[in-house]
Amino acid sequence: MPNAIVVLNAGSSSIKFSLFLEREGDLVPDLRGQVEGLYTAARFISKATDGTLKAEKRWPDGVELGHDGALDYLVDYLRAELSGIRLIGIGHRVVHGGSVYTRPVCVDGKVLKALDTFVPLAPLHQPHNLTPIRRALERAPELPQVACFDTSFHHTQPDVARMFAIPTDLREAGVMRYGFHGLSYEFIASFLPDIDPKAAKGKSIVLHLGNGASMCAIEEGRSIANTMGFTAVEGLPMGTRSGSLDPGVILYLLDQRKMDVRAIEKLIYTQSGLLGVSGISSDMRTLLASENPQAKLAVDLFCYRIRRELGSLAAALGGLDAIVFTAGIGENAPVIRSRVCRDAAWLGVEFDETANAEGLRRISTDSSRVAVWVIPTNEELMIARHTRQLLESTIKEKENENRGSTTGS
Repeated sequence: MPNAIVVLNAGSSSIKFSLFLEREGDLVPDLRGQVEGLYTAARFISKATDGTLKAEKRWPDGVELGHDGALDYLVDYLRAELSGIRLIGIGHRVVHGGSVYTRPVCVDGKVLKALDTFVPLAPLHQPHNLTPIRRALERAPELPQVACFDTSFHHTQPDVARMFAIPTDLREAGVMRYGFHGLSYEFIASFLPDIDPKAAKGKSIVLHLGNGASMCAIEEGRSIANTMGFTAVEGLPMGTRSGSLDPGVILYLLDQRKMDVRAIEKLIYTQSGLLGVSGISSDMRTLLASENPQAKLAVDLFCYRIRRELGSLAAALGGLDAIVFTAGIGENAPVIRSRVCRDAAWLGVEFDETANAEGLRRISTDSSRVAVWVIPTNEELMIARHTRQLLESTIKEKENENRGSTTGS
């Protein structure tokens, strides 16, 4: 009977899932899908790895399935699909682990309570990440659950890279730069040795460009600096998030515009970024296809900020061997890649326009001093690996404890 691991990634209006099977010591993807529209018109879809539709269901308009209802449906569906397969655990993407959780952790009631305290640091993500964990603890308390954190990969950064210039008591209370998208960066760091050993052992900058966007400086597989900071709103302009903003702007909005905290939170998280600048859309595909000057301005700002951060991260590394594009925009927008690479010519990038247009993995010339790659990220596989590894180590620890107690008696 093969073992299986389910990976869940819960957002504000959807729960994505992936099912991995253990085969010959490897984790092999078997199913993936999601329940979306949790509070509007809910829809479930499941596909095999080759894209074949396995199952689909729609709920009537206006039916609020909610996170609990979606998880209940998923559990029932997966139980049917797992006939003859042993489910050994569930791995969850959790955005924030604070300064406490620097590696994946098995979740019980105590850990869940601690993770709740990080909700103010990631208000758009953390509450939804924790909802399926809480529900699964209620429905199947015997099933191991593992939380994998987007912040963990960045704990290797030097202290000076994580500090704000604020009083010590605030820093000791946890006001510091955490960095995010760590599971994506960790996957890229684990994959890079297979295609570019020099870069894997050297200095790379990875661009995770999607609706949420950030960049990370990596040296010898370890995070050195990241554009996101205390929250996932800092750094690059994103789909609806403002990116870096002078703190004085917040004071101005409070004092002069009489906006309250919730209004400002809504502004910087859901009304800004590409959507706020363009006034049209948060979707890069829509903006690139538009003739509207504001759409062009939003794209220009996005590329300009990448150019600025690229220089900053190269300085933090003290050199550069490779640039990697990943995530939705990074993997699928050759126009953005072209603009970024041409802006990076001063760093030693020789760009191959033909390779970029054809969607090849390497989009720099063979003679380029800095290699440029396009690598699809796989956060789900990273979570599944962490889940299996942690469960295996937990089993070994219990076996050792049992041996010790037997010897002692």
